[in-house]
Amino acid sequence: MLLTLTAMAETGTMSPYSRYGYGLLNDHSTSMQRSMGGIGYAMAGNRQINVKNPASYAQIDSLTFLFDLGLSLTNLWSEEPGGKARSTGGGLDYITLQFPIGKYMGGSIGVLPYSSTGYSFGSDIAHGTQSHSGAGGINELYAGVSGRPFKGFSIGANFYYLWGQSVNDIYATSSGATGTSTLFERVIDVKDWNFTVGAQYAIDVTRRDNIRLGLTFTPGRKLHGHAWGVYYDTNNDTKPDTVGYQSLKGNYSIPATWGAGISYTRDNRIFAEVDFTFQKWSKAMYNPIETFEQTTFADRKKISAGVQYSRNPRGNYLQRMQWRLGASYTNDYITVAGNKVKDATVSLGIGFPVPGGKSVLNLGFEYRHRNTTPTRLVTENYFNITLGINFNEMWFWTRKIN
Repeated sequence: MLLTLTAMAETGTMSPYSRYGYGLLNDHSTSMQRSMGGIGYAMAGNRQINVKNPASYAQIDSLTFLFDLGLSLTNLWSEEPGGKARSTGGGLDYITLQFPIGKYMGGSIGVLPYSSTGYSFGSDIAHGTQSHSGAGGINELYAGVSGRPFKGFSIGANFYYLWGQSVNDIYATSSGATGTSTLFERVIDVKDWNFTVGAQYAIDVTRRDNIRLGLTFTPGRKLHGHAWGVYYDTNNDTKPDTVGYQSLKGNYSIPATWGAGISYTRDNRIFAEVDFTFQKWSKAMYNPIETFEQTTFADRKKISAGVQYSRNPRGNYLQRMQWRLGASYTNDYITVAGNKVKDATVSLGIGFPVPGGKSVLNLGFEYRHRNTTPTRLVTENYFNITLGINFNEMWFWTRKIN
């Protein structure tokens, strides 16, 4: 996990839309959940870790230890009025662990991305060229606990430590004989904390049919940390000029997040869920350094749906394989020159059981389309491959010798 603290910064984000605000947001979805549209508010079980709703941790049995590591590879095709571009990236997405705490309680710890920034593009300007690049993001180190006070109902909480830097650079190079180059750099450095509370309630409709309701809430937060802007003359060895420096407190914030979902399970073979997420970003504070462009936000709304099918969880290898399908649609919080960013995703995945145990390799495929409305700016099409390595071991089982 200590190695993860540095590796999390190497994400596969490569979108010019990530230069706005805090970058592109992550919704705490594992590889398995991403292949089902990113659902999870009403998901619970003792085979997979579900960070989206901490109430799910209580479903783990008293003998099991879970470990989940996620990797991704992304191929991007983008198109704008000036031309087309193609790029490839990838890296470590998350690392999570889950363990029992007594018979009716469970806990989890891990590292997740909250947001990510990554892009590089350029253009011609009067008497020279201008290029833009960005990197970094905000990460979350979390610890969570959950309990079942009575049958069918569980409640839990995650506590997060947020940290990370989002760096945005603008290079301007003159086309004259001297070829002078200048750099304007904006940095947002976050060091803060937050929490999420969640609840789930399961209803046994019949002996084979189950319905589960899930709800989560994360309060809004006035961020702590600092932001600054720096001007460099790259042809001069003098010290850079700091053009602005301010505390995040009172100038930057993130809004409250509400998440709700309903799931249906039949005979542990068919699982389906629909989720809705809402964040009122239009009320969030974001006051960047005066010399940099101003940014306005819109309320973020996301709807997700997914289904999983397994022919026979106790059958042979092919019968135990899990087949997944999902989709999502997001009105994102980013606005560009008055245009709202829309994001649509379709996904599918396969869960491969590891022979001789309960561990699973989750392979997922996503197609994502991102654009703006009413004016079409940069159109982005992604093809993502995700791999989740889910270890399920009986670490707390004491063997008896006769």
